[in-house]
Amino acid sequence: MNARVDHILDEALALETEERSALVIALFESLETSGDPAISDAWREEILRRRAALRAGASQSAPWSEAKSRLLSL
Repeated sequence: MNARVDHILDEALALETEERSALVIALFESLETSGDPAISDAWREEILRRRAALRAGASQSAPWSEAKSRLLSL
């Protein structure tokens, strides 16, 4: 990533969970309308399902540092 993206990511990570969730949906929707077939309805549905689970308290978010560490260990 570049400095601009890093700055935007830092700002996004400072948002409340609900705000970050809304941001993710908006970003995915912007990619979906770009005509990119890689962003399918299935991904959108999965994001909405996960957001609903967060709202209902059925799942918990993790700090980016923890999530990134887990991803890098795969």
